[in-house]
Amino acid sequence: MNLTKASKFLALVLRHKPEAAGVTLDPHGWADAECLIKGMTAAGYPVDREMLEEIVRTDEKGRYAFSGDGKRIRAVQGHSVPVDVDLQETAPPEYLYHGTAERFAAQIRAEGLRPMSRLYVHLSGDIETARKVGSRHGKPYLFRIPAAEMARQGYVFYLSENGVWLTKSVPPAFLYNAEEL
Repeated sequence: MNLTKASKFLALVLRHKPEAAGVTLDPHGWADAECLIKGMTAAGYPVDREMLEEIVRTDEKGRYAFSGDGKRIRAVQGHSVPVDVDLQETAPPEYLYHGTAERFAAQIRAEGLRPMSRLYVHLSGDIETARKVGSRHGKPYLFRIPAAEMARQGYVFYLSENGVWLTKSVPPAFLYNAEEL
């Protein structure tokens, strides 16, 4: 089995459609690892425990985590299904960044950043990571967000296990072109 294809299917299952592999996520996003392996195999993505562990270990974005006892697995962020991954409110740095495709920039400037199909808006702690994210969708456009100021005004931020900053929304007043600085 191609690990890249299996990893993409794993992301689909653990973030958006657990039913695609016939698994159920608990309220904190955890799935039984053995049930997941059986479900992925039945869905045409045959994996064993060793392959699943390799996907988790080698995922460059650190999207997945095993429970302490290794019996459960979950995505650490990026969900569109309602789960509570035990995020702790965290004071953000002075600035955070969001990378998108240039073709979406005008709409985002007008409407602000919204989570769309996800539970949170995803932000990066550095401009290079934001650039990589934006490049996945076309010519990148980078927003700089004065996150510390937002927090002072009552907006809440979380830092996921894999270093992605999360918040419910970013209003237009907090969006600046990161390239103009």
